[in-house]
Amino acid sequence: MNRIILTLGISSLCLPLLAADPAPKSATPSSPAAPAATPDATPRPQVPPPTVADFQYGSHPKQVLDFYKAPSDKPTPLVFYIHGGGWVHGEKRPVAVANYLKAGISVVSIQYRFTTDAVAEGQWPPVEWPLHDAARALQTVRSKAKEWNIDKTRIGATGGSAGACSSLWLAFHDDMADPKSSDPIAHESTRLTCAAVNVPQTTLDPQQMKEWTPNSKYGGHAFGFPNFAEFLAGRDKVMPWIKEYSPYEHVSSDDPPIYMSFPTAPALGQDQKDPTHTANFGVKLQEHCKEKGVSCELVYPGAPDVKHPKIEDFLIEMLKK
Repeated sequence: MNRIILTLGISSLCLPLLAADPAPKSATPSSPAAPAATPDATPRPQVPPPTVADFQYGSHPKQVLDFYKAPSDKPTPLVFYIHGGGWVHGEKRPVAVANYLKAGISVVSIQYRFTTDAVAEGQWPPVEWPLHDAARALQTVRSKAKEWNIDKTRIGATGGSAGACSSLWLAFHDDMADPKSSDPIAHESTRLTCAAVNVPQTTLDPQQMKEWTPNSKYGGHAFGFPNFAEFLAGRDKVMPWIKEYSPYEHVSSDDPPIYMSFPTAPALGQDQKDPTHTANFGVKLQEHCKEKGVSCELVYPGAPDVKHPKIEDFLIEMLKK
């Protein structure tokens, strides 16, 4: 199956709900605690102006994307960028655009609806909106392949923190294309060629997080909980949601190559200075990928078998093969 590397988005109005409501809405708070900010791995370089700015892929003001076209006589590969910010803040400011364009790879950077937008509209689980927006944005980009001179069989996703989690969710999830839909955009695939991400949360299961990193504190807001303790206590009630929206749950043998980067070395079973962005997430996902036969390169200080020092090195190699 052909794949694409992304940074993502899909409207929940355009996709069916993927999990039933396992918990009463009365149990969900109106203002979940804000997650930690995404650490910047490198300073952001100057970004050239987009070829197409604020292209609308849905009806909400945040459902927009920027397209940066690489000059080429032939359809180009594409990097799909999804920004971080815990799904509660952040902007579509892509990284290394000039380097990708120089390599003959076009770039898309998406904005998406936040979990706070979902809560305000009574949408549960809140994480459904940013993840489905990523999928919808990806499908929209594929629908523009001829007009934008894109090779829809070579798309790679990237992003940091929550954007990294979204990218991995897309990379591992079964294809969400709906060939029976009356909407032609919904016919497009959501599968990727590869994904290369920075400091991802690879699971949204609080029990796994607690086992890997005892002082874990992330993820409750994605499912409407005000803090991690209540998230852990209410885990059983929202397991259908966790299984649908946690990247770890979707890993299978037909998934594309994955690359993950972390600024500090892992220490499984120990408290971490930044438990939200610990390399423990990467170690456990890499183990799981190996069990499933999925290629997974993990980079951190002192990591073995590093073939690509930077995310862009991996993406350029994978997309230009």
